[in-house]
Amino acid sequence: MLFLRPLSASEQVAAHLRGELKRGHWRGMMPGANQLTAQLGVNHKTIEAALKQLEHEGLLVGQGQGRKRRIALRVTKAARPMRIAILDSEPVAIIESYMVELQHRLLAAGHTIFFTEKTLTELGMDLKQIKQLVKRTEADAWLINAGSREVLEWFAAQATPAFAIFGRWEDLPIAATGPDKRSAVIAATRHLISQGHQQIVLVTRRLWRLPEPGPSQRAYLDELKAHSIVTSDYNLPDWEESRDGLLRLLDSLFQVSPPTALILDEAVFFSATMQFLASRGIRVPQQVSLICTNDDPAFSWCTPTISHIHWDPAKMVHRIVRWAAAVSQGRRIVRQTTMPAKFIAGGTAGLVREWDDKPIAESTRLIAESTRLIAQSTKIKAETTQLKEQIKKVIAESREQRAESREQRAESREQRG
Repeated sequence: MLFLRPLSASEQVAAHLRGELKRGHWRGMMPGANQLTAQLGVNHKTIEAALKQLEHEGLLVGQGQGRKRRIALRVTKAARPMRIAILDSEPVAIIESYMVELQHRLLAAGHTIFFTEKTLTELGMDLKQIKQLVKRTEADAWLINAGSREVLEWFAAQATPAFAIFGRWEDLPIAATGPDKRSAVIAATRHLISQGHQQIVLVTRRLWRLPEPGPSQRAYLDELKAHSIVTSDYNLPDWEESRDGLLRLLDSLFQVSPPTALILDEAVFFSATMQFLASRGIRVPQQVSLICTNDDPAFSWCTPTISHIHWDPAKMVHRIVRWAAAVSQGRRIVRQTTMPAKFIAGGTAGLVREWDDKPIAESTRLIAESTRLIAQSTKIKAETTQLKEQIKKVIAESREQRAESREQRAESREQRG
């Protein structure tokens, strides 16, 4: 399913100007905003916004204030429309704002965009199943969102062009892009340590933990070690990537050695963790601090403000669109680019405080008691069912005995007669 948004006025003008440029309507220098305003009957601000968008796309080059822009469109091999398959990480990723914008931009460029029948998560990141999916999918190019090292190695070796969005693509011969969060993760970790935190846990997906920690995860562990914090699986735990798996992880963490801070690698993990903490009566940030390594539009509505890592997805979308344009002209592109990321301190990460364990202990006791009562109730139901079966058996045997007794009396009467 494709999620599209309507074009703004400036985007409609940019689309028109882009088409005219590609048809060779203008050469050398682009007409100024005033001239285009008169020709197209559109207000000056809209024209200027459209021209700046074309500058951002590399079709125009600014020459300074008050001067016309130079046309940078090169005469290249004619582009062909492509069928671009998107192998997404999981269903929820399809409606991410950057993914919606990417679909829109690729469709505007004349390509056909579609999502595969199953996501990487639904396929269990299993290479055998992924190969079968690719074999039965007709596509001229592939976009892989958050692929594992093994999966991206395989795509890099195929003849069909592929582009890695996020994922473990370091040093592989595949075009790729994503935010470089290392410095931001270090800043977030330092912020927590400066607030007195020692028991810090980073919750992230398996592909970033194994076969070895990813760049950001390694930076996090190194920063802990730099502050004399001994690291172990506690700081980067293994867990089953599912809703229930995350709840089991959180439950185990807060039963034994409760962390004072959690760094959550995705907004969905953050939301699920907030719900878990609320159900246990654990307050943020009074009893545990939270940081999300991604941004989310919903965060702007939250109080306290969310501590998170921010990066600009527009640059990533632009990079993918340019790659698709090059591939559609028959060029092989394996360039890899990253976007800078920044830690934004918010109200969910604060000082370590001494807090009463009673609410957690009471909550844990109630959960244990509920579990015991449920088990006891189940046992009683099973015993009741068994007793009913025994009663039925006794009744049946009694009926059989009465029937036999009647038959014996009947036979006795016949013999006397």
